[in-house]
Amino acid sequence: MSSMNRRSFVKVAGAAGAAALLAGCSGNGTQEPADDTQSDDATGEADYTLVKEGVLTNVAELGFSPFEYIDDEGNTVGFDVDLSNALAEKMGLTCEWLPNQAFDTLVPTIKQGGKADISIAGVTITDERLEDVDFTDPYLNSNQALIVAASSGYATDDLDAADVQIACQTGTTGDAWIQENLPNATRVPLADVTAGMMGVSTGSYQAMVIDLPVAQNMLAQSFSDLTILEEIPTGEQYGIAVSYDNPGLKDALNEALAAVEADGTMDELKQKWFGTTDI
Repeated sequence: MSSMNRRSFVKVAGAAGAAALLAGCSGNGTQEPADDTQSDDATGEADYTLVKEGVLTNVAELGFSPFEYIDDEGNTVGFDVDLSNALAEKMGLTCEWLPNQAFDTLVPTIKQGGKADISIAGVTITDERLEDVDFTDPYLNSNQALIVAASSGYATDDLDAADVQIACQTGTTGDAWIQENLPNATRVPLADVTAGMMGVSTGSYQAMVIDLPVAQNMLAQSFSDLTILEEIPTGEQYGIAVSYDNPGLKDALNEALAAVEADGTMDELKQKWFGTTDI
């Protein structure tokens, strides 16, 4: 998230909608909870466990367009949603999404276990996060973006001052970048990306640091008065967070990721959500 890191786009719905009922990846209803061990048909040995039988349960912060968000009809949609659905299909599963959850709680939720199998949520693979959870192979590259009002006239160095407030999403790599590179600025961690962008638009904050693909989407769709002052080449990579206690699940996901890369599904999803495969 930063580093933790939205075509015909759908406008991001409000935070209230994100706390809606458990959402199926294809808009289907949910199933009753049941512990399950997915088995290898050939050997009968357990490969991985699932929170619910036949279901890949996801947890995410659902305000991160175009990766995962709630559309105007109350559906959970986005690049990560489509990708999770494609991976689940390769694995012979369906997938569901838990209600909206703060970004900085995602890794602890996977580490604790029992509620979600994976977090596919624009989560950057970092050494710090690897202390708590494992990750699949990377599935997308990302950098950070420094956002300001288009009329501000700011240079990046102007923002490194105590009277400058810079928004970010709590617990993200953008949060960490501000602390390291603009240490004199007043950092404003927020739970909601849209609130940060609105704050820059209204002048409550002078800037925001957020994943580049998210910034590009939100500026194109809703915040034409803002601009990307600097593209920050952090070289981040998104991965799917899984528990260290479930290594077979990581292996199965990696196999499915390789399959969607090989059959062209990944490029189709990139084109759908980002308008390019060069990402």
